[in-house]
Amino acid sequence: MTWIRRRPVPARPAVAHDSIVTATAMRTPTWTRPLPGAAAIIAVAGVATALGRLLPLVGAPVIALLLGAALGTTGVLGARFRPGLGLASGLGLKLAVVLLGAQLSLRQVAHAGLDSLPVMLGTLAVCLALAWLLGRWLGVGADLRTLIGVGTGICGASAIAAVTPVIKARGSDVAYAITTIFACNMLAVLLFPPLGHLLGLDQHAFGVFAGTAVNDTSSVVAAATTYGTVAAHDAVVVKLTRTLMIVPICIGLAALVRRREHEQTQGKAVWRLVPWFLPAFLAVVALNSVGAVPHVVGGALEKAAVFLITAALAAIGASVDLPGLRRAGSRPLLLGVLLWIAVATTSLGLQAV
Repeated sequence: MTWIRRRPVPARPAVAHDSIVTATAMRTPTWTRPLPGAAAIIAVAGVATALGRLLPLVGAPVIALLLGAALGTTGVLGARFRPGLGLASGLGLKLAVVLLGAQLSLRQVAHAGLDSLPVMLGTLAVCLALAWLLGRWLGVGADLRTLIGVGTGICGASAIAAVTPVIKARGSDVAYAITTIFACNMLAVLLFPPLGHLLGLDQHAFGVFAGTAVNDTSSVVAAATTYGTVAAHDAVVVKLTRTLMIVPICIGLAALVRRREHEQTQGKAVWRLVPWFLPAFLAVVALNSVGAVPHVVGGALEKAAVFLITAALAAIGASVDLPGLRRAGSRPLLLGVLLWIAVATTSLGLQAV
């Protein structure tokens, strides 16, 4: 009997799941790759928006950030969703900033009055200066202290959304900054109305105080409404006027980023330093100022802007580096609380002067 010696069949090498997904994605048409991630993020943003209506003090953006982080940590939003996540956290944020212009008009800025303008500028200057000094002293990274500084000094999540693509901040830094701003907002809603009564502030004075020392619009409304109708109106106007400070801050940060990256800016036109979404934001503000944006359309654009910010934060949450958050420790939170106290104190001090 003749024995036939068979050659052993080599075992197939194990292929990682992400490698299979990546290979499949390479065979997928480029324009369709973001679709799964975009659809998933829209669904998450929809759930967060619904929950945000039930929990207005928390807000849809914070809820979306937490939901996104949960889905990203458990691996539900894996490799095939990443192109859509990048689209939502990049282009989505920029479009949201453009649409925010529909909330503002130059008439509102004029109505805010010369008496509140020094308070707004003074609190912003103190906040940004302390963010740099205290942030360095506490050992907080440059991007994170910038995000916490602009979020506290300007307008919370909206300012963070505008600055994030300019400085190319990491998802973990954005997540920490949003969480810090949220914690300070909750404290403001609880503490500011009793403090205003204790100090004997009238309706207008408290409106300016809440509009400059509270970061998120929903929290401004919550804190000021309990004080009175006039306070709520003035607080919202001051808060919306603060939003315009996004433009010069972003332009200045864009120039600093180019210098940090050793790009040659001399001899280039000034407009090359300006991110495209800032002129678009100003254009929408101008259209709204001359009445070219109907009230119904303006309301729809405002809702669309909030939804885009919600979707972007869900995408950032899904991509967040949780070990990086743990490594950051409590120092960024301490920075945010110190800045919040400094802004509130400066607002009251400047009004007294």
